[in-house]
Amino acid sequence: MEAHGKKIDDFKLIPSRGGCFELTVDGKLVYSKLKTGEFPNNEDMVEELGKLQPA
Repeated sequence: MEAHGKKIDDFKLIPSRGGCFELTVDGKLVYSKLKTGEFPNNEDMVEELGKLQPA
């Protein structure tokens, strides 16, 4: 969050069951543990967010 904190207006954590972890931005699916079978590490999530944010 520190890397993109000033660019993010808000975020929600939505509890789920069954090992689901999905990262969406403005309704666009950015990462899905259900598709990859792996939980992302922090660096992966920051990188994916960086691809979406204008410089």
